[in-house]
Amino acid sequence: MLRRPEPGSLPRGAIPRKPARRRELTNEQKQELREAFDLFDAEQTGQIDYHELKVVMRSLGFDVKKQEVLQLMEQYDLARSGTITFNDFSEIMTQKISARDPDEELSKAFELFDEDSTGRITLRNMRRIAKELGENLSDDELQAMIDEFDTDGDGEISIADFKSIMKSTSLYDD
Repeated sequence: MLRRPEPGSLPRGAIPRKPARRRELTNEQKQELREAFDLFDAEQTGQIDYHELKVVMRSLGFDVKKQEVLQLMEQYDLARSGTITFNDFSEIMTQKISARDPDEELSKAFELFDEDSTGRITLRNMRRIAKELGENLSDDELQAMIDEFDTDGDGEISIADFKSIMKSTSLYDD
């Protein structure tokens, strides 16, 4: 039976497993991890290799470098088979998701709306987003959405307004 390495016995440069402030993932997050893993487990073996791990992590929004993925493989592939299981993947991703900075994530999301980098979500930005989503909304409807969350009354949504909106949902719990 394979055992996890004792503390201090990891190879030089390996990332030690931290008992970390791990939070429990939601059922929706667990399902998303399972679906992503299965999608990239091309041979349906219940295991993924280095390349599949790198791609699936990037597809889930994590900008991982080659060295980090190699270290994860070294840390979790104890049999040295060149693959990891779904349980290993789930543990890795739970740690990654728990370590995310919600404020940074919200800033990145805001940038998707603020395509012209003005620091504001304008009616023009909302038109583009509605069109990309295939929604046929009038300018009055779009402006009403903006006005609902515009705290300073300037007819646009600032990054502070956006973060406040998003933090009021369960998607971005701190």
